[in-house]
Amino acid sequence: MENNSIIFVERKFPSANMILIKDQLPILIDTGFGSDAKDTEQLIKVEGVSPEELHLIVNTHYHSDHVGGNFYLQKKYGVTIAAHKWEADLINYCDPEACSAEWLDQPVEPYRVTTKLSDNDEIHTGSRTLKVLHTPGHTLGHISLYEPEEKILICGDLFHKNDIGWLNIFREGVSSIQRSIESLNRLSKLRIGRAYSGHGPQMENPMAAIDVARERFEKWLKMPEKISWHACKRIFSFTLIMKNGLVKEEIDNYLLNCGWFQDFARYSFQLQPEEFIQILIDEMIRSRAASWHNNHFMATTPYQAPHKKWMSKNIKPKDWKPQDFLSYNF
Repeated sequence: MENNSIIFVERKFPSANMILIKDQLPILIDTGFGSDAKDTEQLIKVEGVSPEELHLIVNTHYHSDHVGGNFYLQKKYGVTIAAHKWEADLINYCDPEACSAEWLDQPVEPYRVTTKLSDNDEIHTGSRTLKVLHTPGHTLGHISLYEPEEKILICGDLFHKNDIGWLNIFREGVSSIQRSIESLNRLSKLRIGRAYSGHGPQMENPMAAIDVARERFEKWLKMPEKISWHACKRIFSFTLIMKNGLVKEEIDNYLLNCGWFQDFARYSFQLQPEEFIQILIDEMIRSRAASWHNNHFMATTPYQAPHKKWMSKNIKPKDWKPQDFLSYNF
């Protein structure tokens, strides 16, 4: 392995992909889901980097599948964490809206962002310079990273090889789709040879992927209901992954207690939440996002089930306390 290489690791759900910049100042981009933190630690070691040598962790955005390993790595090794300044403030003030964790019902253990990033900032790794590009859409503080020498783009969940990031119109705003298109237009002006996104394989033809993503967003402008269907199926699939399926008798009560489900049912589809339950289940089955297995509703995408012991902690930003950070090795 070269001493200054960019290492891309495609990971199964619930973790997002990670990118390790192996250089004089090693940088890890996104840390996966919390239950996979020790796996993340091992993946770094396998590539010849000791976690204590990490110069920086950079988060493309603050969803649980991208920041879940922050707690473990920061607490154990004192690693500095960087994120866009808007999301950093929500994290550092322990805002209940941080990570959209409460609304999504996704656990995230406490961490602090000690480097706040803005558009056009530069991150130096030794022999490389990564340019920070503010690319809102999937979240307001979403960023991408661009390395001009090798023409490499790291684009988080803005777009993927065969998909686009779901849009949270109730937490990020109804203009998320316009912001996503603007972000894609900005990236399309760059010279990009390879691109790495938060999920799925690396992109050898990123410009084609950007064009396809833009076309899909533009269609959504004319058919806003598709935004909501895409989001509901992605969020519910992630729930089924986190919980390794839901027993049939659990589904109604679970969904009715979720903020995302209430909002999409009432305001996107103008239905009472109770009416929307079976409609969503039917659509999950029709689109092959989920299926029944021995009375369990299971996600069909390949995944690695989180540890039940870790999931039982169910920690969210509303539970974070300032004293949580006192023992960190900053």
